[in-house]
Amino acid sequence: MPPKPNVLMEEADIDRVLRRVASQILERHRGLDNVVLLGIRTRGYTLAKRLARILKETAKAEPPVGALDIGLYRDDLELRSTQPMVQISDVPFDIEDRDVILVDDVLNTGRTTRAALNALADFGRTRTIQLAVLVDRGHRELPIRADYTGLEVQTRRDENVEVLLIEEDGEDKVQLVVREER
Repeated sequence: MPPKPNVLMEEADIDRVLRRVASQILERHRGLDNVVLLGIRTRGYTLAKRLARILKETAKAEPPVGALDIGLYRDDLELRSTQPMVQISDVPFDIEDRDVILVDDVLNTGRTTRAALNALADFGRTRTIQLAVLVDRGHRELPIRADYTGLEVQTRRDENVEVLLIEEDGEDKVQLVVREER
């Protein structure tokens, strides 16, 4: 029987940290005229839409939101036992000379972010690119860091951070789960 997951955040905690991240975005950008949010599919996109709603509530301005699929940009395609599920990137705005904030649920090795940067290059040249994550769990393999972080947590390599969101999973929760041995 696998060990019980350790709950790191529940619904109120997730809302609180997203509000803090939104506040930091506003403080850094002094307005949202040039800001766009691009969520990395799937949960990053859901979090980007939530951030946009919070920014609309607090700043009375809602940045455009798009979705970025990185499935074909991963550097581990040949190592995977299954092919990636390719989804559609939806970037319904021009990113030329814009301040793009990539949004993801968990930052771990940095490889997903690197793939997102490669995918983003296909859409044009941005002014800046920043990274917002709900959870940073460490274990970097690439020199990548988040500009906005909801929660930093130290994990072991045999642990996974699992993000559940109401829109995708029926509940809001972040939990630490011990990976089962194969």
